[in-house]
Amino acid sequence: MTAPPRFLPVGDVALSVEFGSTIEPGINDRVVAFDRAVTAAGLLGVVETVPSYRALLVEYEPRLLSFDALVAHLLALDREVAGRSIAAPRRWIVPVAYGQQFGEDLPEVAKRRNLSPEAVIAAHVSVAYRVYMMGFAPGFAYLGRLPPELELPRRETPRQRVVEGSVMIGGLQTAIAPMAIPTGWHILGRTPLRCLNVQKPDPFLFQPGDRVRFRPIGPQEFEALSARSATGDMVPALEP
Repeated sequence: MTAPPRFLPVGDVALSVEFGSTIEPGINDRVVAFDRAVTAAGLLGVVETVPSYRALLVEYEPRLLSFDALVAHLLALDREVAGRSIAAPRRWIVPVAYGQQFGEDLPEVAKRRNLSPEAVIAAHVSVAYRVYMMGFAPGFAYLGRLPPELELPRRETPRQRVVEGSVMIGGLQTAIAPMAIPTGWHILGRTPLRCLNVQKPDPFLFQPGDRVRFRPIGPQEFEALSARSATGDMVPALEP
């Protein structure tokens, strides 16, 4: 039997539901399942929920719902969720052009990890990464965990700007730049997909709990898929 979560006040309009103190798949599964349960419950006074690696931030309107009443509702929901099976995650296949003009840090990463560039690519595409959380920038998904041979501290000098679609690694994680952003992560390649599209009702492609697997492509396929992406096609495919 799992222990109940901790409830910590965050100012006077939010609380944090803490499921653990480490970053691991089982804890993140609880966060994702609980987030979906809270959303489905439609509790009067709950404004928004924000899942992270190991906790769920619940924002609420204190004139409609007190802290103690909200905790009571959430405890009851946690007991319900504990008896349910977790829904199968969505699984995405994301095309990536690695190295050359697409991934300027690939040679350096290979050198620092004592690997060939081809071995770096093979390791990067070998894992189905979990979307642990969204953050930093709209549509930015934190994906983990990297194979051990690719774990590498971030760059000592961050770049002021990397282009949209840059596929990068840093620490134990990998990510896709949803727009042009500053970053200290190492750039391995680039994808033609758009993981952020503000013209759509749901602008974010990925959600916490999804899985992402990368597929290597060449320059010609990158250009063809980029043309599709420019018309609004998200490009990646869901695994059957």
